Amino acid sequence: MSGAPFAAGDVCLLVDGRGRHYTFHLTPGREFQFHRGVVPHDDIIGRPDGSLLRSSGDARLVALRPRLADYILGMPRGAQVVYPKDIGAMLMWGDVGPGMTVLEAGTGSGALAMAVLRAVGPTGRVVSVERRADHAAHARKRIEAFFGSVPANLELRVGEVEEAIAGTAPDRLVLDVPEPWWSVPGAAREMPAGGVFVCYLPTVPQVQQVRDAIRQEKAFIDVTTFEVMHREWSVEGRSVRPAHQMVGHTGFITVARRVEPLPPRETAAP
Repeated sequence: MSGAPFAAGDVCLLVDGRGRHYTFHLTPGREFQFHRGVVPHDDIIGRPDGSLLRSSGDARLVALRPRLADYILGMPRGAQVVYPKDIGAMLMWGDVGPGMTVLEAGTGSGALAMAVLRAVGPTGRVVSVERRADHAAHARKRIEAFFGSVPANLELRVGEVEEAIAGTAPDRLVLDVPEPWWSVPGAAREMPAGGVFVCYLPTVPQVQQVRDAIRQEKAFIDVTTFEVMHREWSVEGRSVRPAHQMVGHTGFITVARRVEPLPPRETAAP
């Protein structure tokens, strides 16, 4: 919780003088070690967010509670995660908000599920489906590590997302799976009018196939596909220039809005 002192078991982010990030869980009796010395975890526990520390090698560090984006980028990988730049766009263009029921798949490392859970808030519901049991177990650990436990309004399932659509009737369907086109017919049948379908894919042929499936159902409008680039800028006094490296293409986001299918056009009598 923002403003509360660090406690044992919390996730801590240390930032050094060069802006490098180090993320770990606070455990009494343990030490954080890096090239500029060590910092005992006990020196951080009980101190407030934003505290200034010194390592045994006299390096200055700041202890912060990681943002969800920091946690996602720094957490151990079980499966490839969706980048925060793409998660933000998926939540915004998917119009994921408080109180909604969201069906999300595949859980992977849990990054997208955690972001969706925050977006729907305590009054919403998230069902996250993962095909692989090992990835589901890894995601559960990452989610528990960030929230302290799996929140009551998050249901983690192992199975096929297509089988979960009918029983969930989601307001939003958010997919990071290799074959999202198999979910399109179920979304057309089970999602309420006004619902939003969102999927994330790495390649053009996959995008073509999901767009074909959406087109065939004739139950979606405002269909769009886009990608997000992220480039930082270096600002040092009067020297302002783009950074030498940027996060370019990571995946394509496709969004479609569910509507009631138009009735067939009546033909005039001869």
